[in-house]
Amino acid sequence: MNGRPLDLRWAAEHVPAILDIWYPGTQGGAAVANVLFGEVSPAGRLPFTWPRTVGQVPLVYAHTISHEPENQSRRYWDEESTPLFCFGHGLSYSRFEYGEPTAARAGDTVTVSVEVSNVGERDAEEVVQLYIHQRSGTAARPVRELKGFERIALGVGEARTVQFVLGPAELRYWNAAACDWTQDAAVFDVWVGGDCEAERSTTFEVTT
Repeated sequence: MNGRPLDLRWAAEHVPAILDIWYPGTQGGAAVANVLFGEVSPAGRLPFTWPRTVGQVPLVYAHTISHEPENQSRRYWDEESTPLFCFGHGLSYSRFEYGEPTAARAGDTVTVSVEVSNVGERDAEEVVQLYIHQRSGTAARPVRELKGFERIALGVGEARTVQFVLGPAELRYWNAAACDWTQDAAVFDVWVGGDCEAERSTTFEVTT
């Protein structure tokens, strides 16, 4: 129970799961009991990147590529350069599988579709997350940006197709040099999964 990231390296190495309840309010005890006794399957997800140590702060998942991208994970000599828990991370009492996402363009919007299946032994909820990366543009773009998420409930063995619509509002960005919103003609990479390290991907192209 806390209001900020803590040094959980020992716990992450020695215990099978960590329940972080933040400041849950007057019904926090009942909520924790429901999770611990299996009345509900947890589905909370991290809204930030959880660092290993204070020396990594700030640690932002949506960073731009460094001048040595091949050495991005070798920043420190005495500690891993990766986060302890990545942005969007969270555990469940079930397991989910993602199919290969597809992207279909219609006018100035792109619809990304992916099938999500509950392959575990319990009914549970999953937070499906969509990230994009613009390969080129008039300004440096982050390696990944969260552009959509949806929390869905799936029974054991159930599968559902989840769709995200990306339009100008999701694909443009504030260009500090131009002092205006910009949408470049570019190729975009898309990932869909349970956190910012999602591996299932596809691409689409925007022309202007």
